[in-house]
Amino acid sequence: MKTLIKTIAVCAILGAAVNLNAQTVTVDPGQTWVGFMNVFDLANNYQFGSSWGTADLTATFSGPTLTLGPNSVNDPSSYWYTPAGGPGSVGNKIMDASMYVETTGTFVNTTLTFSGDVLANTLAGQVAAGNGVPWTTVAFIKDFAPDYSSYTATTVALTPGVFSINLATGGAGDHVQYGFETVGSDVWITDVGQYGNVQITAVPEPSTVALAGLAGFAVLSFIRRRN
Repeated sequence: MKTLIKTIAVCAILGAAVNLNAQTVTVDPGQTWVGFMNVFDLANNYQFGSSWGTADLTATFSGPTLTLGPNSVNDPSSYWYTPAGGPGSVGNKIMDASMYVETTGTFVNTTLTFSGDVLANTLAGQVAAGNGVPWTTVAFIKDFAPDYSSYTATTVALTPGVFSINLATGGAGDHVQYGFETVGSDVWITDVGQYGNVQITAVPEPSTVALAGLAGFAVLSFIRRRN
């Protein structure tokens, strides 16, 4: 009987560990990803911010892989490019592009972990021609107050390999976002390719079968020790 009780306790501990994984999110194309763009001039003075389509950021999924690249504004106006839009033109703006999933009331008073696998990052360290503005890309989790007046955040720069960040979330009215932020100059569309991109996918999670096998192994080892 004692062996049975202790075996059940082991299973309960393993079950608790599995439940904690419910607070882990990753790079899932099946989620609703949205885009937001903040625009600055080259002196870093804020211009405006608004919702943008994710493809316009530039951020697109191909199967399970998300690709982030320099932003290209399809407008030849001198507001965006010097002397005007066209091959070889110089970007006039710093584009702060966020690609993210937002939830409200889903991750409440818990620790949320966001993980992914950076397959490649050829954008890091690149500098926009003509204006010297380098690109940076980070993964983030942000927890906004119900009225969006303030937030807490954690970020990590995207380098090839697995990343994992976590943040303690607030109450039911908070808006929790997780995703990616790419900052750098706008580039005319024909010039984008020379600056590279970032490719990210999900970190494979242990299958239910594997978890069951782990639990079985732990229980069997315990019983053998007792006998």
